[in-house]
Amino acid sequence: CGEPVSCSYKASGLSYDSIDRIFISHLHSDHIAGFFMLMQGFWLEQRQKDLQVHLPADAIKPLRQMLDAVYLFDELLAFRLLFEPLQAGEPVVIHNVRVTPFRSSHLNGLRNSFQKKYPQDFASFCFLLESDRLRIGHSADIGKPEDLAPLLEKPLDLLVCELAHFKPQDLFRYLKGRNIRRIVFTHVGRRYWEDLEETPLLAAKMLPDIPFSFAHDGEEITL
Repeated sequence: CGEPVSCSYKASGLSYDSIDRIFISHLHSDHIAGFFMLMQGFWLEQRQKDLQVHLPADAIKPLRQMLDAVYLFDELLAFRLLFEPLQAGEPVVIHNVRVTPFRSSHLNGLRNSFQKKYPQDFASFCFLLESDRLRIGHSADIGKPEDLAPLLEKPLDLLVCELAHFKPQDLFRYLKGRNIRRIVFTHVGRRYWEDLEETPLLAAKMLPDIPFSFAHDGEEITL
């Protein structure tokens, strides 16, 4: 739910009732700032179906306050907006899909520096999505490659993994030899994106047995 999500969703042509749930991994603005415009889009397009939003527990109260502050009152919405706190290791079941959140170390540095002044939980999560046919890992933002360990305990059909908060070679070294059918790198750090010739060459050298690609806006991934 970063900044362009409402515009991107409108451009997709999808029904505003087609989303079942929203999962928010942590509260950095590039992961949540677009949430309010998305909710305004749901209001303007008259979404009808209840919407559950799963997110860190200490985000629920301020998000409710912010929705009220921008006049997106519950009484204006044609659907119920329900917030559910994420619990590490406890799956959320949607139809035949299980989404299990796992804590990551992404915000540990901020917690150590600022928790005394700003007493928050500083929670951050990655996710494992499982159906009867597929296992997909989604890193969201992680602090170190080892945060992916719970997602890699069994083979993955797809790993969607960020590449911004550590050196690419550290991630590639950690993933080498893993049972992953495909990797899509996303959230690529600016210094790597600006030189997007060198990084794929390094990935091809260090991950010779795993097909990979670098995500672009609007790209569809078929499994």
